[in-house]
Amino acid sequence: MINSKQLIELTGISRATLNNYVALGILPNPLIRTLRGEEGRATRLGYFEEDAVACIKKVQKLKKQGLSMAKISEQLGGHVPSSSPGKSSIAANISSSVAKRGPLTGLSLEASIENLPGPAYMVNNNFELIWRNDCAVDTFFPSDGGLCGDLESRNLLKLLFNGGLAEDGDRLRNLLEPHIAAAKKRLSQAALMKVYAALDGNQLSILKDLYDNVEAIANEPTVHFPAILPGADGEPMFCDLYICFYREGILFSYNPVLLDDDFLLEFLSKRNHVINRLLKKSKPYLTNVSVMVAGIQNSSEICSELAAEEYFELINNIWQQSEAIFRKYYGTHGKHSGDGMVYYFFPQADCDYKLNAIQCSLELKQMMKAISQHWQSRKGWFSDIYLNIGLNAGQEWFGSYHAGGHVEFTVLGETINHASGISDFARNGSIWISKNMLNQISTQIRARISFGISRRTHKDETVFVTDTYASLGTLLDDSNCHNGKFRDMEMLAVTEIRDIDLSV
Repeated sequence: MINSKQLIELTGISRATLNNYVALGILPNPLIRTLRGEEGRATRLGYFEEDAVACIKKVQKLKKQGLSMAKISEQLGGHVPSSSPGKSSIAANISSSVAKRGPLTGLSLEASIENLPGPAYMVNNNFELIWRNDCAVDTFFPSDGGLCGDLESRNLLKLLFNGGLAEDGDRLRNLLEPHIAAAKKRLSQAALMKVYAALDGNQLSILKDLYDNVEAIANEPTVHFPAILPGADGEPMFCDLYICFYREGILFSYNPVLLDDDFLLEFLSKRNHVINRLLKKSKPYLTNVSVMVAGIQNSSEICSELAAEEYFELINNIWQQSEAIFRKYYGTHGKHSGDGMVYYFFPQADCDYKLNAIQCSLELKQMMKAISQHWQSRKGWFSDIYLNIGLNAGQEWFGSYHAGGHVEFTVLGETINHASGISDFARNGSIWISKNMLNQISTQIRARISFGISRRTHKDETVFVTDTYASLGTLLDDSNCHNGKFRDMEMLAVTEIRDIDLSV
């Protein structure tokens, strides 16, 4: 026979997973033997038949094929646990929720986000909680304050450490393992420790140990872990934990194994629908943000010179080529009218969000040169197509507007208003940035950025004076009757960015 420790080592599963397989009837109950160690302490170990290894490997193979644990248990002759009279409060909440709704497959997708059968919550890429359902509040976050606007208070792992499930060390580690595996896919260890610097030494030590030992999740959009949620009376609730990765963050959803239904898996497969529903449910929050506003110079004239289908082709060409650049620098598309664009850059654990906005702007500038040359060759033009960019940073409220199935993100406040004004001021494809934002870049990095102000000499020559700023009002042409719109921004200090060299 083989003991539980040997079985775990040979198969690579966790103890929680092994317990789950026994509870499901996939493995028979082990033979318990009491051994006495060198120091006289009694140790209880469970022993399994030798074929338990082959059985677990078969389960792992079926899981890779996408089968739920309920289906695997059924196929291997196990059983789906039924609720007992003494089941946990979590189990009771879940079961009563299901009973009220009827079969899961009868749920409409429109109503299913809040009514998922088990706890569910979503974090952003810094592992800050941005949405959770009522079942998750009861199970994990009884004192989360209703998701207050301060993102720092929503650190997921901090909430889990401070929750009631943290009282049992082994139970806490089993709970944290899949979360750390998910974090490992997106964050380096240094970045994760930076995000959770507020944790105490013991908690950080647990995080580091888990990070070093958990297996990184493969590049898949959805992964599965077995999980056990405890109840008030100690009765376990066996669940399938599904972790879904989106550009906007990570969704964790628990599906009780007692529900022999593939609704959750089918629901999560509809990725666009799920993320739209989650984003609609997320509450506004106060956050640091860099804002980029970009507008096509003389777009009305270009529109008048092109056939309608060609103008739309040009605009779509710009949007399609820029999409990969924005994705590279973690830009989030924002609400904007007309043919311009607004993107938001939020704090990231392993890079500077302000520098992301600057680098993104410079790559867009190079992209526009290639697009302009293509259309000059195609149409026989001599003029360039310019994208004028304004950058600003601040702390503002971030939220979303919903129109039907469409979600638009927006930032409220002076930061975006000034970025929009700076973009309107910029000419000939230039990139202008507020002094406030550029001064937030570290001195070492700022020294690698080429920025400054073009000045007129006494001989009426233009000289680019590096490492300088100017109030927007001093740069305006008094003879231009359209400059009145900048009156509220005349004292805003700005500068033009021309290049950056980050090579070592």
